[in-house]
Amino acid sequence: MPDDAAADAAPLRVRRGDASPEELAAVIAVVSESAAREQQTAVAHEPAVSAWRISARGVHSGLDRDAPWGRWTG
Repeated sequence: MPDDAAADAAPLRVRRGDASPEELAAVIAVVSESAAREQQTAVAHEPAVSAWRISARGVHSGLDRDAPWGRWTG
């Protein structure tokens, strides 16, 4: 196993029974293939933005937190 693969590998523990090397290899192959497919098909959906939010973006410039209370900073 290359160093990069060893660093990314998660530990695998057999909690019951006595798994043979062939059984462990089969489990690792199935889980690795499933993870690779999931990674290829994963899509991050962008959150929907309402028309109100889009039109309200340019209405104000934000708050001036450094301005003293009750004073106009024009």
